Amino acid sequence: MASAAPTLTRTETDSLGSMEIPVDAYWGIHTARADANFPITKRPISVYPDLVVGLAMVKQASARANREIGVLDPERADLIDRAAQRVIDGEFHEQFTVGVIQGGAGTSTNMNANEVITNIALEMAGHEKGDYAFLSPIDHTNRSQSTNDVYPTAVKIGLSLTLRSLLEELDLLRLSFLGKSREFHDVLKVGRTQLQDAVPMTLGQEFNGFATTLGYDHTRLTENASLMFEINMGATAIGTGITTHPGYAPAVLKHLREITGLDLRTAGDLVEATSDTGSFMSFSSTLKRNAMKLSKICNDLRLLSSGPQAGLGEINLPAMQAGSSIMPGKVNPVIPEVVNQVAFAVAGADMTVTMAAEAGQLQLNAFEPVIAHSIFQSITWMRQAMWTLRVNCVDGITANRDRLGAMVGASVGVITALTPFIGYAAAAALAKTALLTNRSVADLVVEAGLMSREEVVKQLSPARLSGLETITAAIPVVASEDLIEI
Repeated sequence: MASAAPTLTRTETDSLGSMEIPVDAYWGIHTARADANFPITKRPISVYPDLVVGLAMVKQASARANREIGVLDPERADLIDRAAQRVIDGEFHEQFTVGVIQGGAGTSTNMNANEVITNIALEMAGHEKGDYAFLSPIDHTNRSQSTNDVYPTAVKIGLSLTLRSLLEELDLLRLSFLGKSREFHDVLKVGRTQLQDAVPMTLGQEFNGFATTLGYDHTRLTENASLMFEINMGATAIGTGITTHPGYAPAVLKHLREITGLDLRTAGDLVEATSDTGSFMSFSSTLKRNAMKLSKICNDLRLLSSGPQAGLGEINLPAMQAGSSIMPGKVNPVIPEVVNQVAFAVAGADMTVTMAAEAGQLQLNAFEPVIAHSIFQSITWMRQAMWTLRVNCVDGITANRDRLGAMVGASVGVITALTPFIGYAAAAALAKTALLTNRSVADLVVEAGLMSREEVVKQLSPARLSGLETITAAIPVVASEDLIEI
Protein backbone atom coordinates (compact mmCIF):
# COMPACT_ATOMS: atom_id res chain seq x y z
CA MET A 1 0.00 0.00 0.00
CA ALA A 2 1.45 3.37 -0.99
CA SER A 3 2.17 5.77 1.85
CA ALA A 4 0.52 9.17 1.87
CA ALA A 5 2.53 11.99 0.42
CA PRO A 6 4.25 14.06 3.12
CA THR A 7 2.59 17.36 4.00
CA LEU A 8 4.64 20.29 2.80
CA THR A 9 5.39 22.74 5.57
CA ARG A 10 7.10 26.03 6.31
CA THR A 11 8.89 26.86 9.54
CA GLU A 12 7.64 29.72 11.68
CA THR A 13 9.18 31.00 14.90
CA ASP A 14 7.84 32.89 17.90
CA SER A 15 9.19 33.64 21.38
CA LEU A 16 8.47 30.06 22.48
CA GLY A 17 10.30 28.34 19.64
CA SER A 18 9.61 27.03 16.14
CA MET A 19 6.78 25.02 14.57
CA GLU A 20 6.07 23.49 11.21
CA ILE A 21 3.03 25.07 9.54
CA PRO A 22 1.27 23.58 6.47
CA VAL A 23 2.63 25.47 3.50
CA ASP A 24 -0.83 26.25 2.15
CA ALA A 25 -2.18 27.61 5.45
CA TYR A 26 -2.77 31.34 5.69
CA TRP A 27 -2.65 31.16 9.48
CA GLY A 28 0.65 30.82 11.29
CA ILE A 29 2.39 29.77 14.48
CA HIS A 30 0.26 31.78 16.93
CA THR A 31 -2.92 30.27 15.47
CA ALA A 32 -1.38 26.78 15.52
CA ARG A 33 -0.56 27.08 19.22
CA ALA A 34 -4.09 28.28 19.97
CA ASP A 35 -5.60 25.39 18.01
CA ALA A 36 -3.56 22.99 20.13
CA ASN A 37 -4.34 24.75 23.41
CA PHE A 38 -8.09 25.28 23.04
CA PRO A 39 -9.72 22.15 21.55
CA ILE A 40 -12.76 22.89 23.71
CA THR A 41 -15.85 23.64 21.65
CA LYS A 42 -14.70 22.31 18.26
CA ARG A 43 -16.29 25.50 16.94
CA PRO A 44 -13.91 27.94 15.21
CA ILE A 45 -14.55 31.68 15.24
CA SER A 46 -15.51 31.37 11.58
CA VAL A 47 -18.91 30.02 12.71
CA TYR A 48 -19.66 33.70 13.30
CA PRO A 49 -18.87 35.26 9.90
CA ASP A 50 -19.73 38.76 11.09
CA LEU A 51 -17.04 38.50 13.79
CA VAL A 52 -14.49 37.65 11.09
CA VAL A 53 -15.72 40.60 9.04
CA GLY A 54 -15.48 42.84 12.10
CA LEU A 55 -11.85 41.82 12.61
CA ALA A 56 -11.02 42.50 8.98
CA MET A 57 -12.70 45.90 9.15
CA VAL A 58 -10.57 46.85 12.16
CA LYS A 59 -7.38 45.75 10.37
CA GLN A 60 -8.38 47.63 7.23
CA ALA A 61 -9.16 50.82 9.16
CA SER A 62 -5.89 50.54 11.07
CA ALA A 63 -3.89 50.14 7.87
CA ARG A 64 -5.49 53.26 6.43
CA ALA A 65 -4.97 55.22 9.65
CA ASN A 66 -1.33 54.11 9.96
CA ARG A 67 -0.67 55.20 6.41
CA GLU A 68 -2.41 58.53 6.98
CA ILE A 69 -0.34 59.39 10.07
CA GLY A 70 2.88 58.16 8.48
CA VAL A 71 3.74 55.15 10.63
CA LEU A 72 3.24 52.59 7.85
CA ASP A 73 4.54 52.94 4.32
CA PRO A 74 1.96 53.14 1.50
CA GLU A 75 2.95 49.83 -0.13
CA ARG A 76 2.45 47.71 2.98
CA ALA A 77 -0.63 49.66 4.08
CA ASP A 78 -2.22 49.13 0.68
CA LEU A 79 -1.48 45.40 0.73
CA ILE A 80 -3.04 45.01 4.19
CA ASP A 81 -6.01 47.13 3.11
CA ARG A 82 -6.69 45.01 0.01
CA ALA A 83 -6.17 41.72 1.85
CA ALA A 84 -8.62 42.77 4.58
CA GLN A 85 -11.16 43.70 1.93
CA ARG A 86 -11.05 40.19 0.55
CA VAL A 87 -11.91 38.83 4.00
CA ILE A 88 -14.71 41.39 4.31
CA ASP A 89 -16.00 40.15 0.96
CA GLY A 90 -16.24 36.62 2.33
CA GLU A 91 -12.97 35.01 1.25
CA PHE A 92 -10.65 32.97 3.50
CA HIS A 93 -13.10 32.63 6.40
CA GLU A 94 -12.18 28.96 6.76
CA GLN A 95 -8.68 30.10 7.77
CA PHE A 96 -10.05 31.60 11.00
CA THR A 97 -9.66 28.40 12.95
CA VAL A 98 -9.11 29.28 16.62
CA GLY A 99 -11.84 28.14 19.00
CA VAL A 100 -14.58 30.51 20.08
CA ILE A 101 -13.70 29.83 23.73
CA GLN A 102 -10.07 30.61 24.46
CA GLY A 103 -7.80 31.96 27.15
CA GLY A 104 -5.87 35.17 26.65
CA ALA A 105 -8.68 37.74 26.34
CA GLY A 106 -8.95 37.20 22.58
CA THR A 107 -5.23 37.36 21.74
CA SER A 108 -5.48 34.16 19.72
CA THR A 109 -8.35 35.59 17.67
CA ASN A 110 -6.43 38.81 17.00
CA MET A 111 -3.29 36.89 15.99
CA ASN A 112 -5.33 34.58 13.75
CA ALA A 113 -6.61 37.68 11.94
CA ASN A 114 -3.13 39.23 11.78
CA GLU A 115 -1.61 36.07 10.30
CA VAL A 116 -4.34 35.38 7.75
CA ILE A 117 -4.49 38.95 6.46
CA THR A 118 -0.70 39.17 6.36
CA ASN A 119 -0.30 35.97 4.37
CA ILE A 120 -3.05 36.98 1.94
CA ALA A 121 -1.17 40.25 1.43
CA LEU A 122 2.16 38.44 0.98
CA GLU A 123 0.65 36.18 -1.65
CA MET A 124 -0.85 39.17 -3.46
CA ALA A 125 2.60 40.82 -3.50
CA GLY A 126 4.26 37.73 -4.98
CA HIS A 127 5.92 36.60 -1.74
CA GLU A 128 5.78 33.22 -0.04
CA LYS A 129 3.47 32.79 2.94
CA GLY A 130 5.47 33.27 6.10
CA ASP A 131 7.86 35.84 4.58
CA TYR A 132 7.42 38.07 7.59
CA ALA A 133 10.64 39.93 6.94
CA PHE A 134 8.77 41.77 4.20
CA LEU A 135 5.38 42.03 5.92
CA SER A 136 4.93 41.12 9.58
CA PRO A 137 1.66 40.12 11.30
CA ILE A 138 2.71 42.08 14.39
CA ASP A 139 4.94 44.93 13.23
CA HIS A 140 2.76 45.89 10.26
CA THR A 141 -0.75 44.35 10.31
CA ASN A 142 -1.04 44.90 14.08
CA ARG A 143 0.68 48.29 14.03
CA SER A 144 -0.71 50.78 16.61
CA GLN A 145 -2.98 48.06 18.00
CA SER A 146 -3.36 45.63 20.88
CA THR A 147 -5.72 42.71 21.26
CA ASN A 148 -7.26 44.73 24.06
CA ASP A 149 -8.66 47.35 21.72
CA VAL A 150 -8.95 45.29 18.53
CA TYR A 151 -10.93 42.39 19.97
CA PRO A 152 -13.76 44.25 21.77
CA THR A 153 -14.09 46.67 18.85
CA ALA A 154 -14.33 43.83 16.33
CA VAL A 155 -16.87 42.04 18.53
CA LYS A 156 -19.03 45.16 18.74
CA ILE A 157 -18.90 45.67 14.99
CA GLY A 158 -19.65 42.00 14.34
CA LEU A 159 -22.57 41.99 16.76
CA SER A 160 -23.99 45.10 15.12
CA LEU A 161 -23.84 43.38 11.72
CA THR A 162 -25.41 40.19 13.06
CA LEU A 163 -28.10 42.14 14.90
CA ARG A 164 -29.35 43.60 11.64
CA SER A 165 -30.46 40.20 10.40
CA LEU A 166 -32.11 39.46 13.76
CA LEU A 167 -34.07 42.72 13.61
CA GLU A 168 -35.20 41.96 10.09
CA GLU A 169 -36.49 38.53 11.13
CA LEU A 170 -38.08 39.96 14.28
CA ASP A 171 -40.02 42.48 12.21
CA LEU A 172 -41.15 39.78 9.78
CA LEU A 173 -42.45 37.76 12.73
CA ARG A 174 -44.22 40.85 14.09
CA LEU A 175 -45.88 41.37 10.72
CA SER A 176 -46.94 37.73 10.62
CA PHE A 177 -48.73 38.07 13.97
CA LEU A 178 -50.22 41.37 12.83
CA GLY A 179 -51.55 39.69 9.69
CA LYS A 180 -53.20 37.02 11.82
CA SER A 181 -54.72 39.70 14.07
CA ARG A 182 -56.44 41.17 11.02
CA GLU A 183 -57.56 37.74 9.82
CA PHE A 184 -59.09 37.02 13.24
CA HIS A 185 -60.41 40.53 13.95
CA ASP A 186 -64.05 39.38 14.18
CA VAL A 187 -63.53 36.09 16.04
CA LEU A 188 -64.92 36.44 19.58
CA LYS A 189 -63.41 34.32 22.34
CA VAL A 190 -63.26 34.13 26.10
CA GLY A 191 -60.29 35.94 27.61
CA ARG A 192 -58.53 34.35 30.56
CA THR A 193 -56.67 35.57 33.61
CA GLN A 194 -54.86 33.14 35.90
CA LEU A 195 -56.14 30.37 33.59
CA GLN A 196 -59.72 31.18 34.63
CA ASP A 197 -62.48 32.52 32.40
CA ALA A 198 -62.48 36.31 32.16
CA VAL A 199 -64.26 38.76 29.86
CA PRO A 200 -64.64 38.32 26.10
CA MET A 201 -62.17 39.62 23.54
CA THR A 202 -61.36 38.77 19.96
CA LEU A 203 -58.71 36.37 18.78
CA GLY A 204 -57.50 39.26 16.65
CA GLN A 205 -56.87 41.36 19.76
CA GLU A 206 -54.89 38.50 21.27
CA PHE A 207 -52.65 38.20 18.21
CA ASN A 208 -52.38 41.97 17.95
CA GLY A 209 -50.92 41.90 21.45
CA PHE A 210 -48.28 39.43 20.31
CA ALA A 211 -47.36 41.73 17.43
CA THR A 212 -47.19 44.77 19.69
CA THR A 213 -44.88 43.18 22.23
CA LEU A 214 -42.49 42.11 19.47
CA GLY A 215 -42.51 45.69 18.19
CA TYR A 216 -41.47 46.93 21.61
CA ASP A 217 -38.62 44.40 21.64
CA HIS A 218 -37.44 45.64 18.23
CA THR A 219 -37.22 49.15 19.68
CA ARG A 220 -35.40 48.07 22.84
CA LEU A 221 -32.84 46.02 20.88
CA THR A 222 -32.21 48.95 18.56
CA GLU A 223 -31.69 51.30 21.49
CA ASN A 224 -29.30 48.98 23.29
CA ALA A 225 -27.31 48.30 20.14
CA SER A 226 -26.23 51.93 20.15
CA LEU A 227 -24.38 51.32 23.42
CA MET A 228 -21.96 49.12 21.48
CA PHE A 229 -21.00 51.97 19.17
CA GLU A 230 -18.53 53.26 21.76
CA ILE A 231 -15.09 51.76 21.01
CA ASN A 232 -11.61 51.93 22.52
CA MET A 233 -9.36 51.86 19.45
CA GLY A 234 -6.12 53.63 20.31
CA ALA A 235 -6.18 52.35 23.87
CA THR A 236 -3.69 49.55 23.10
CA ALA A 237 -2.80 47.46 26.17
CA ILE A 238 -4.61 49.11 29.09
CA GLY A 239 -5.95 52.38 27.79
CA THR A 240 -2.87 54.59 28.00
CA GLY A 241 -2.26 54.42 24.25
CA ILE A 242 1.33 53.26 24.59
CA THR A 243 3.04 52.60 21.18
CA THR A 244 0.49 54.71 19.28
CA HIS A 245 0.90 58.01 17.44
CA PRO A 246 -1.28 60.82 18.89
CA GLY A 247 -3.18 60.99 15.61
CA TYR A 248 -4.00 57.29 15.42
CA ALA A 249 -7.21 57.19 17.53
CA PRO A 250 -9.08 59.90 15.59
CA ALA A 251 -7.77 58.57 12.27
CA VAL A 252 -8.80 54.96 12.91
CA LEU A 253 -12.22 56.09 14.16
CA LYS A 254 -12.77 58.08 10.96
CA HIS A 255 -11.87 55.13 8.76
CA LEU A 256 -13.89 52.64 10.82
CA ARG A 257 -16.97 54.83 10.52
CA GLU A 258 -16.49 54.99 6.74
CA ILE A 259 -15.90 51.25 6.40
CA THR A 260 -18.69 50.03 8.69
CA GLY A 261 -21.32 52.71 8.19
CA LEU A 262 -21.86 52.63 11.96
CA ASP A 263 -22.11 55.71 14.17
CA LEU A 264 -19.01 54.72 16.14
CA ARG A 265 -17.43 57.00 18.72
CA THR A 266 -14.25 56.83 20.80
CA ALA A 267 -14.75 56.36 24.54
CA GLY A 268 -13.96 59.37 26.67
CA ASP A 269 -11.91 57.32 29.15
CA LEU A 270 -9.91 54.64 27.34
CA VAL A 271 -8.64 53.07 30.57
CA GLU A 272 -12.19 52.54 31.78
CA ALA A 273 -13.39 51.44 28.36
CA THR A 274 -10.67 48.79 28.03
CA SER A 275 -11.79 47.01 31.18
CA ASP A 276 -15.54 47.67 30.91
CA THR A 277 -18.01 45.16 29.45
CA GLY A 278 -21.18 46.96 30.49
CA SER A 279 -22.48 47.43 26.97
CA PHE A 280 -22.29 43.67 26.39
CA MET A 281 -24.25 43.04 29.59
CA SER A 282 -26.94 45.55 28.66
CA PHE A 283 -27.36 44.14 25.19
CA SER A 284 -27.39 40.55 26.42
CA SER A 285 -30.09 41.35 28.96
CA THR A 286 -32.22 42.92 26.21
CA LEU A 287 -31.80 39.78 24.12
CA LYS A 288 -32.95 37.76 27.12
CA ARG A 289 -35.98 40.02 27.49
CA ASN A 290 -36.89 39.35 23.86
CA ALA A 291 -36.33 35.61 24.33
CA MET A 292 -38.51 35.42 27.44
CA LYS A 293 -41.36 37.36 25.84
CA LEU A 294 -41.16 35.20 22.73
CA SER A 295 -41.20 32.10 24.93
CA LYS A 296 -44.32 33.39 26.68
CA ILE A 297 -46.01 33.83 23.30
CA CYS A 298 -45.10 30.26 22.45
CA ASN A 299 -46.55 29.09 25.77
CA ASP A 300 -49.80 30.82 24.83
CA LEU A 301 -49.83 29.23 21.37
CA ARG A 302 -49.38 25.80 22.93
CA LEU A 303 -52.18 26.43 25.42
CA LEU A 304 -54.58 27.86 22.85
CA SER A 305 -53.99 24.89 20.53
CA SER A 306 -54.06 22.24 23.28
CA GLY A 307 -56.23 19.24 22.64
CA PRO A 308 -57.47 18.86 20.02
CA GLN A 309 -60.38 17.26 21.89
CA ALA A 310 -59.66 17.55 25.60
CA GLY A 311 -57.87 20.92 25.65
CA LEU A 312 -58.73 24.50 24.78
CA GLY A 313 -58.62 23.81 21.05
CA GLU A 314 -59.19 27.44 20.10
CA ILE A 315 -56.61 27.54 17.32
CA ASN A 316 -54.91 24.99 15.09
CA LEU A 317 -51.17 25.02 14.60
CA PRO A 318 -49.83 23.54 11.36
CA ALA A 319 -49.10 19.83 11.70
CA MET A 320 -45.36 19.56 11.05
CA GLN A 321 -44.48 15.98 12.03
CA ALA A 322 -45.79 12.87 13.74
CA GLY A 323 -45.85 13.40 17.48
CA SER A 324 -45.54 9.96 18.97
CA SER A 325 -43.94 6.60 18.35
CA ILE A 326 -46.75 4.89 20.26
CA MET A 327 -49.92 7.02 19.90
CA PRO A 328 -51.18 7.03 16.29
CA GLY A 329 -52.29 10.38 14.93
CA LYS A 330 -50.78 12.45 17.73
CA VAL A 331 -49.32 15.77 16.59
CA ASN A 332 -47.29 17.95 18.95
CA PRO A 333 -46.59 21.71 18.91
CA VAL A 334 -42.95 21.12 18.04
CA ILE A 335 -42.22 24.58 16.63
CA PRO A 336 -43.24 26.57 19.73
CA GLU A 337 -41.45 23.95 21.82
CA VAL A 338 -38.14 24.46 20.05
CA VAL A 339 -38.47 28.23 20.40
CA ASN A 340 -39.05 27.75 24.12
CA GLN A 341 -35.79 25.81 24.34
CA VAL A 342 -33.87 28.47 22.45
CA ALA A 343 -35.20 31.01 24.94
CA PHE A 344 -33.93 28.90 27.83
CA ALA A 345 -30.48 28.79 26.20
CA VAL A 346 -30.49 32.57 25.71
CA ALA A 347 -31.30 33.05 29.39
CA GLY A 348 -28.39 30.79 30.30
CA ALA A 349 -26.09 32.67 27.94
CA ASP A 350 -27.09 35.95 29.58
CA MET A 351 -26.07 34.52 32.95
CA THR A 352 -22.72 33.53 31.42
CA VAL A 353 -22.23 37.08 30.16
CA THR A 354 -23.10 38.48 33.59
CA MET A 355 -20.64 36.22 35.40
CA ALA A 356 -17.88 36.86 32.85
CA ALA A 357 -18.38 40.62 33.11
CA GLU A 358 -18.14 40.49 36.90
CA ALA A 359 -15.04 38.29 36.85
CA GLY A 360 -12.83 40.82 35.06
CA GLN A 361 -9.93 42.19 37.09
CA LEU A 362 -8.12 45.50 37.11
CA GLN A 363 -7.35 46.90 33.64
CA LEU A 364 -8.72 44.08 31.45
CA ASN A 365 -11.50 41.52 31.29
CA ALA A 366 -9.91 38.24 30.20
CA PHE A 367 -13.28 36.61 29.59
CA GLU A 368 -14.52 38.57 26.59
CA PRO A 369 -14.29 35.46 24.33
CA VAL A 370 -17.06 33.70 26.23
CA ILE A 371 -19.05 36.94 26.31
CA ALA A 372 -18.72 37.26 22.54
CA HIS A 373 -19.56 33.60 21.92
CA SER A 374 -22.61 33.74 24.20
CA ILE A 375 -24.11 36.80 22.53
CA PHE A 376 -23.31 35.73 18.96
CA GLN A 377 -24.87 32.34 19.66
CA SER A 378 -27.97 33.92 21.20
CA ILE A 379 -28.51 36.23 18.23
CA THR A 380 -27.93 33.40 15.76
CA TRP A 381 -30.25 30.97 17.50
CA MET A 382 -32.94 33.59 18.10
CA ARG A 383 -32.93 34.63 14.45
CA GLN A 384 -33.31 31.02 13.31
CA ALA A 385 -35.97 30.33 15.94
CA MET A 386 -37.98 33.34 14.80
CA TRP A 387 -37.74 32.18 11.21
CA THR A 388 -39.07 28.69 11.95
CA LEU A 389 -41.81 30.07 14.22
CA ARG A 390 -42.98 32.41 11.47
CA VAL A 391 -42.70 30.10 8.46
CA ASN A 392 -43.58 26.77 10.07
CA CYS A 393 -46.16 27.90 12.60
CA VAL A 394 -47.65 31.41 12.75
CA ASP A 395 -48.28 31.82 9.02
CA GLY A 396 -50.38 28.65 9.02
CA ILE A 397 -52.45 29.13 12.20
CA THR A 398 -56.21 28.81 11.79
CA ALA A 399 -59.06 29.57 14.19
CA ASN A 400 -61.66 27.10 15.43
CA ARG A 401 -64.45 29.62 14.99
CA ASP A 402 -67.36 27.36 15.95
CA ARG A 403 -65.71 26.25 19.17
CA LEU A 404 -64.77 29.79 20.10
CA GLY A 405 -68.31 31.02 19.42
CA ALA A 406 -69.83 28.26 21.53
CA MET A 407 -67.55 29.05 24.46
CA VAL A 408 -68.41 32.76 24.33
CA GLY A 409 -72.12 31.92 24.17
CA ALA A 410 -71.87 29.83 27.31
CA SER A 411 -69.58 32.18 29.18
CA VAL A 412 -70.74 33.74 32.43
CA GLY A 413 -67.99 36.34 32.09
CA VAL A 414 -70.10 38.42 29.70
CA ILE A 415 -72.09 39.67 32.67
CA THR A 416 -69.19 41.98 33.45
CA ALA A 417 -70.38 44.15 30.57
CA LEU A 418 -73.73 44.61 32.35
CA THR A 419 -72.38 45.65 35.78
CA PRO A 420 -72.59 49.39 35.00
CA PHE A 421 -76.35 48.89 34.48
CA ILE A 422 -77.32 46.34 37.16
CA GLY A 423 -74.56 46.75 39.75
CA TYR A 424 -71.80 44.41 40.91
CA ALA A 425 -73.84 42.59 43.61
CA ALA A 426 -76.73 41.71 41.30
CA ALA A 427 -74.28 40.67 38.56
CA ALA A 428 -72.41 38.39 40.97
CA ALA A 429 -75.61 36.73 42.13
CA LEU A 430 -76.83 36.16 38.59
CA ALA A 431 -73.43 34.79 37.56
CA LYS A 432 -73.62 32.24 40.36
CA THR A 433 -77.14 31.26 39.28
CA ALA A 434 -76.04 30.93 35.66
CA LEU A 435 -73.24 28.55 36.65
CA LEU A 436 -75.53 26.43 38.84
CA THR A 437 -78.38 26.21 36.35
CA ASN A 438 -76.40 26.28 33.12
CA ARG A 439 -78.66 29.05 31.83
CA SER A 440 -77.62 32.12 29.83
CA VAL A 441 -76.80 35.34 31.62
CA ALA A 442 -78.91 37.33 29.17
CA ASP A 443 -82.06 35.36 29.95
CA LEU A 444 -81.56 35.68 33.71
CA VAL A 445 -81.03 39.45 33.54
CA VAL A 446 -84.17 39.96 31.47
CA GLU A 447 -86.24 37.64 33.71
CA ALA A 448 -85.09 39.57 36.78
CA GLY A 449 -86.45 42.72 35.18
CA LEU A 450 -83.11 44.47 35.43
CA MET A 451 -82.78 45.27 31.72
CA SER A 452 -84.84 44.88 28.59
CA ARG A 453 -83.98 42.29 25.99
CA GLU A 454 -83.04 45.04 23.57
CA GLU A 455 -80.68 46.66 26.06
CA VAL A 456 -79.01 43.34 26.90
CA VAL A 457 -78.51 42.47 23.22
CA LYS A 458 -77.00 45.90 22.60
CA GLN A 459 -74.54 45.72 25.49
CA LEU A 460 -73.55 42.13 24.71
CA SER A 461 -72.87 42.77 21.04
CA PRO A 462 -69.45 41.65 19.79
CA ALA A 463 -68.31 45.25 19.26
CA ARG A 464 -69.22 46.24 22.83
CA LEU A 465 -67.81 43.10 24.41
CA SER A 466 -64.44 43.31 22.69
CA GLY A 467 -63.99 47.05 22.21
CA LEU A 468 -63.35 46.42 18.52
CA GLU A 469 -63.88 50.06 17.70
CA THR A 470 -60.82 51.00 19.78
CA ILE A 471 -58.40 48.33 18.59
CA THR A 472 -55.19 49.73 17.12
CA ALA A 473 -52.46 48.20 15.02
CA ALA A 474 -49.21 47.09 16.59
CA ILE A 475 -46.74 49.94 17.23
CA PRO A 476 -44.45 51.05 14.41
CA VAL A 477 -40.81 50.10 14.82
CA VAL A 478 -37.49 51.52 13.72
CA ALA A 479 -36.59 49.97 10.37
CA SER A 480 -33.47 47.80 10.47
CA GLU A 481 -31.82 49.87 7.77
CA ASP A 482 -32.14 52.96 9.97
CA LEU A 483 -29.93 51.31 12.56
CA ILE A 484 -27.19 49.92 10.38
CA GLU A 485 -26.30 50.72 6.82
CA ILE A 486 -23.51 48.62 5.30
